[in-house]
Amino acid sequence: MNSLSPSKFLSIPENFSAHGGQVDHLIDVVHWLMIALFVGWTLFFLYCLVRFRQSANPKASYTGVQNHISSHLEIGIVILEAVLLLGFAFPLWKDRTDTWETVQERDPVRVRVIGWQFGWTYHYPGEDGIFGRIDHRLKASNSDPGIDLDDPNALDDFTTSVLKIPVGRPAILNIGSNDVIHNYAIVPMRIQQDAIPGREFPMWFTPNKKMETSVVCAQLCGEGHGNMAGQMEVIGDKTYREWAAGESASAMKRNMPKDTTASR
Repeated sequence: MNSLSPSKFLSIPENFSAHGGQVDHLIDVVHWLMIALFVGWTLFFLYCLVRFRQSANPKASYTGVQNHISSHLEIGIVILEAVLLLGFAFPLWKDRTDTWETVQERDPVRVRVIGWQFGWTYHYPGEDGIFGRIDHRLKASNSDPGIDLDDPNALDDFTTSVLKIPVGRPAILNIGSNDVIHNYAIVPMRIQQDAIPGREFPMWFTPNKKMETSVVCAQLCGEGHGNMAGQMEVIGDKTYREWAAGESASAMKRNMPKDTTASR
């Protein structure tokens, strides 16, 4: 963002994602339009206070405005908003949706994000890269993802309370909820997604810098909504792979059937 950025002046957090620059540009364009409208309507309001003051107009006019300047101004605003939508918002949306196939080909990190009152649980697929089967009847608590350990693909799956992802690699987060509607928002990544019970929606982005930040719920979800904040760490790719491999190995050792472990 440059020095003429309204969002920077309003202290928007630094961008840490590959696509965030486009989002910031759209935010700035919207701010400039709102500033122009605010200044224009304020000047018009001040003009009306002076032009139509009681001392200068002791008798009310029952004919009203005879020209169509206001109509032309309103049409102009509609055109500007159409340009904003068609020229900025739609292309950004199209670029984001069209990259879905490409993202899946770039060795993305995949994580299931489960929202619950009032926190987040992260479910990683382990070294095999395949998520184990989920059975909601197996949940021991509201924060439990319900991993079915009878599924061989689930044995190396592991869960954490902190989201860790590598820098420079796409991250695909499958957002869901165990109870009510939440919203998973990562402001420095310029992205968020509703978490809806019984559904999972993919949310993807590519971190371009190492960082630590908070993730928040952006949907009112109960009395503890304001405290529903989690942590996210963007670390080096090598460090991430070593961490994930260690967590996966520990999960495999912990989840392996005892008779199988004893025979090895």
